[in-house]
Amino acid sequence: MRISHNMQRVHTLPSRTMQSAIGLTLAAMIAGGWLGIHFYGMFVFELTWASLPIALAMALVQIWLSVGVFIVCHDAMHGSLAPGKPWLNSAIGAVLLMLYAGFNWRTLRDAHFTHHKMSGRAGDPDFDEHNPGHFLKWYWTFFKRYFGWQSLLFVHTVVGIYLFVFDISFLKIFVLYGAPALLSSLQLFYFGTYRPHHQAEGKPFADRHNARSNDFGTLASLFTCFHFGYHLEHHRKPDVPWWALPSAKRAGIGAVLETTADQSKEAAA
Repeated sequence: MRISHNMQRVHTLPSRTMQSAIGLTLAAMIAGGWLGIHFYGMFVFELTWASLPIALAMALVQIWLSVGVFIVCHDAMHGSLAPGKPWLNSAIGAVLLMLYAGFNWRTLRDAHFTHHKMSGRAGDPDFDEHNPGHFLKWYWTFFKRYFGWQSLLFVHTVVGIYLFVFDISFLKIFVLYGAPALLSSLQLFYFGTYRPHHQAEGKPFADRHNARSNDFGTLASLFTCFHFGYHLEHHRKPDVPWWALPSAKRAGIGAVLETTADQSKEAAA
């Protein structure tokens, strides 16, 4: 068993083998569902006025699963998807990020590590120091930083192939591909970046991580952002996979003061 300490609190993770089995099984379910609905929607489903409610329900599920795919990639960045198997984490993360929006694995991984080092300060790629409390302006900054030419080229290529090679209607592409992708980025940004890191009067941060956690119950936390809203717990213990963050929260990882020893251990890691 592997144990992480935070003052008198103790949070226990499964063995590496068990953690890998759980993480990879959940990743296969999330990514498999995401890809399955996408291909069913593009090549099998018939979009009509009568089937529009079903299409909208599928789109809502795709928004949520898209968030989940990114969270799986996030675990891969920290090596918590399959502990002790860096090549497997990198392979899964690289493939899923490319399919998600043409993202480059190494670029996003390096940016995320910079986020952890510079959290909520100038130099943090996830933070807008000029608009630290303005949702829309910060989201636009966030969008421009991450959706570069490679992502735009990838998305336009996919849409072009669907339109001109497979003769799929633009409306279907928009409802079942474009809109879920864009809305998932909004959901991920709001619950996983803006809420945890935005600056507001009367809402001080607990420590140098400049992060806070929401007080959602487990189900609400799962459906909003795959527990990524338990954000202070994640910053203090980035080796904890997404599905174990509720237990980290119950263990008080985010509730107690961070000690100098905790900071030194994280810096060394």
